[in-house]
Amino acid sequence: MNQFRAALRHCRSNLHGALRRCLHYKTPKTPQSPSPPGPPKPPKKPQSFTMHDITWEDPYSWMSRLNDKVAMRHMDVYMEQEEKYVEAVMADTERLQSKLQSEMASRLAFDLSTPSLRLGPWLYYRRVEEGKQYQVLCRRLASLHEKFISNKSPSAGFDYVSGKKIEQKLLDYNQEAERFGGYAYEELSEVSPDHRFLAYTMYDKDNDYFRLSVKNLSSGSLCSKPQVDRVSNLAWAKGGQALLYVVTDQNKRPCRLYCSMIGSTDEDTLLLEEPDDDVHVYIRHTKDFSFVTVNRFSPTSSKVFLIDAANPLSGMELIWECEGLAHCIMEHHLGVLYLFTDANKGHEAVDSHYLLRSPLSVESTSRTWENVFVDDPDLVIVDVDFSHTHLVLILREGPKLRLCAVRLPLPVGGKGSINLKELEPHFLPLPKHVSQISSGPNYDFYSSTMRFTISSPVMPDAVVDYNLSDGKWNIIQQQSILHERTRILYGTTSSAAASGEISNESEISMGEANSDDDQMWNTLSEFYACERFNVSSHDGVLIPLTVVYSYKSKRENENPGLLHVHGAYGEPLDKRWRSELKSLLDRGWVIAYADVRGGGGGGKKWHHDGRRTKKFNSVQDYISCAKFLVERKIVNEEKLAGWGYSAGGLLVASAINQCPELFRSAILKVPFLDPINTLLHPIIPLTPADYEEFGYPEEDIDDFHAVRRYSPYDNIQKDVSYPAVLITSSFNTRFGVWEAAKWIARVRDYSIYDPKRPVILNITTDIVEENRYLHCKESALETAFLLKFIGS
Repeated sequence: MNQFRAALRHCRSNLHGALRRCLHYKTPKTPQSPSPPGPPKPPKKPQSFTMHDITWEDPYSWMSRLNDKVAMRHMDVYMEQEEKYVEAVMADTERLQSKLQSEMASRLAFDLSTPSLRLGPWLYYRRVEEGKQYQVLCRRLASLHEKFISNKSPSAGFDYVSGKKIEQKLLDYNQEAERFGGYAYEELSEVSPDHRFLAYTMYDKDNDYFRLSVKNLSSGSLCSKPQVDRVSNLAWAKGGQALLYVVTDQNKRPCRLYCSMIGSTDEDTLLLEEPDDDVHVYIRHTKDFSFVTVNRFSPTSSKVFLIDAANPLSGMELIWECEGLAHCIMEHHLGVLYLFTDANKGHEAVDSHYLLRSPLSVESTSRTWENVFVDDPDLVIVDVDFSHTHLVLILREGPKLRLCAVRLPLPVGGKGSINLKELEPHFLPLPKHVSQISSGPNYDFYSSTMRFTISSPVMPDAVVDYNLSDGKWNIIQQQSILHERTRILYGTTSSAAASGEISNESEISMGEANSDDDQMWNTLSEFYACERFNVSSHDGVLIPLTVVYSYKSKRENENPGLLHVHGAYGEPLDKRWRSELKSLLDRGWVIAYADVRGGGGGGKKWHHDGRRTKKFNSVQDYISCAKFLVERKIVNEEKLAGWGYSAGGLLVASAINQCPELFRSAILKVPFLDPINTLLHPIIPLTPADYEEFGYPEEDIDDFHAVRRYSPYDNIQKDVSYPAVLITSSFNTRFGVWEAAKWIARVRDYSIYDPKRPVILNITTDIVEENRYLHCKESALETAFLLKFIGS
């Protein structure tokens, strides 16, 4: 592993050098640029594999031998060649890339600060100081709120009228970057219930794990303990005097639960250890901090235990268990336990999540759970959130998302399941074309205000606070694309937003709100259309297809198009507005999203019909949507491109194998391209969810044959032209860079070489998602690639 890391660091150094050479490259004055050199050809070292009486040969399996020094030297040379090939292929787009990067950078948020979040007497928020790369976590007392925002420069943290310091810096992530080799990536961050301590985990990229630290917010110093490596989860207990945390093993499996008493010199207490490699452990505290729930789950069973937060060393009580892998979130409200789950009801399979409840006082041996709501197939519960006074439900009614609140406590007394309509639910206002509603963060259990992020393909994300007690709601953060900048509000401002800012002074009654008022929501519907179609797949199942385009540039059978897909893990396809796509939309591109089986939004059956032995349905669904765009002349048949991230990259690559003539180009980001070898011989540890999604090819022969059928690496067609493909991979990815390298090498071996349709591999040197300027640069490269090989 160290040898490969050394090779990777060497590759990074070479890539930086290549990029510097690229930046100083000057376009030749001659009108005709030289043809790019031929693609690299890595050495072949055939190795045979046999499974279930089938033998196959892999000439590039050596690329994943991390402990083979010779193989890693060859890999180093090959990566250098790929970098130079990308340079050569994209050399004539340098000016275009620069222009695109400037466009995209101009749309970045003006201020990276976050809206303040109320927790007890404090308002917590993050902001970026001028000239610094990373944020600073701060807080101020809510009682000093007006004094704070009266200052013209809130980032200074002073009210110059009173001269009082009213802002407290809790954690400077620029200083954390110094601790962790110039890089600061936080995964977990929890303030203790008494507001005295901050527990957080930072990524140590040299060792590839997260390290737990606890900071004393009064003194500003780190506590001597706990300071632990490989922490995946944490939860406060005993009012902030105790911290529970979960540690992973060498394979990144969360398996050990500890309790640390803050300020004590005693060793941390081991509460639970799971030796079974299939069992994972997850913890969280209930929103009222009364309990810590411990989830123990595996492919065969799911269990939930309860720990009394007031006495975390008193043991764990089993309060729920079921067969199979199930999603289980436990909450507590005034002596009643609530369980939000998608577990099967006995031997009866369920298609969606549902809410159960049980009195806390019941003995475990006699505990029973009852459905809170009457099952309604037309109104599916997507998610729930609790406060002291309300239960908020995110619902799906057909293709439409809705958000409603009901008062707590819910009626009891032998009524059984309740019809939601009987509770007089208050439906909260939403804009058109909502694609996703995300809850929180709503840390303050006793607050009457709950926060949600509303997403749409034609609207920048809106962070909205709904006051459930008085019916007021306000947008506290939203980028104004029309003015190419964003303002983050620290609180109620003294003046209305003039330059496209969304002011949280503009509180609107829920009863007055018109969900169709696009201007109120700062949507872009005036400029971009959002249409929804139902596409018939190979077996007659209707697949939702969302299409976005510019009114100004739409021409029948002329527009190029980019078709997105994910289709895995039951996760919804990300259809949020992404400002970098504006560069394509304004150049006449159609952006489409295929909600294929295997993804989310259609219930459990929709997910299961696109996983394991039915995974090929996802590929067929995607192909059907691609053909629909062409046949309906929404996209020109010579101008269709595919786009897939991670598991979505598997679907796009598999679709290209099936119909290479259907696509002119494709963007694959850190794609999963060699599933048969990854599942049989995992180099990077896989989780139970990975095997449940793609199958157990070693134990199950049906899974084996299914994976062989859809595997992109094993089904490349011979002697045909493949589309132009740009693969972006990273050294910091779950699916190793060797998967992309192997697929590219085999495509070049089998397909007809066409310099007008190159297949190239771009290696990123960092976690691009955590650096918005690197993200702009990568997006500019991808967009330039599409424009070069398809046009606008």
